[in-house]
Amino acid sequence: MNINPTPAAKTVAGGGLITKPRVTYALIALNVAIFGIQFLQGIDTLAVDYGMWPIGIANDGEWWRLFTSAFLHGSFLHIAFNMYVLFFLGPTLERILGHTRFLTLYILAALGGSVASYWFSDINTVSVGASGAIFGLMGALIVAGHRLKYDITQVLVLLGINVVIGFISPNVDWRAHFGGLVIGALVAAIMVLPPKRIRIPAQIAGVATLLVLLIVLTIIRTEQIRELIAPFVGVTT
Repeated sequence: MNINPTPAAKTVAGGGLITKPRVTYALIALNVAIFGIQFLQGIDTLAVDYGMWPIGIANDGEWWRLFTSAFLHGSFLHIAFNMYVLFFLGPTLERILGHTRFLTLYILAALGGSVASYWFSDINTVSVGASGAIFGLMGALIVAGHRLKYDITQVLVLLGINVVIGFISPNVDWRAHFGGLVIGALVAAIMVLPPKRIRIPAQIAGVATLLVLLIVLTIIRTEQIRELIAPFVGVTT
């Protein structure tokens, strides 16, 4: 007797159906735990040591700042807002994409925000925050929600409010916001738009292409900053 098992149900992105958004909760817990360490050791101290500092990346080879900066925050209000949006948007996106694809989205959006900040911020400015990843979630939910015919009005309003805040507040790194937004939207498109027959290879190729693009952009910017600061490196007074 032949038994044909029923195929496991999949999301529109090809991920398995989930009941609990564990990755969202784990990311919130990780961010909060790291902020607790920041608070104990000095918020500004860890920001300077691990934040997105272009000169540190280009001159000292501290590439990890592009990643660690996305898990640091500058104040209680800063982390509270970012974690609220992550809690608000994360579960929906995680259920649409599945655990692995959602985590991929978050990490790439965070890196996209850091790379944008690396390119367009003052090279001696230190910036921190999960905002690149958070804006990536907004961009992703707009794309995925449109694909699934969800009502995305609330997300558009939230995005609009934060875009305005980014421009009127001098302490907000709006460059990271836009970098994360663009990458998040692109990742979502890669995940939910390809037809089922080519979905997996299209997702792998698309994600790999974005990652290579971010790496290339980082290398190019690094060379630009090194040339810019070359006359001053090693100069003593």
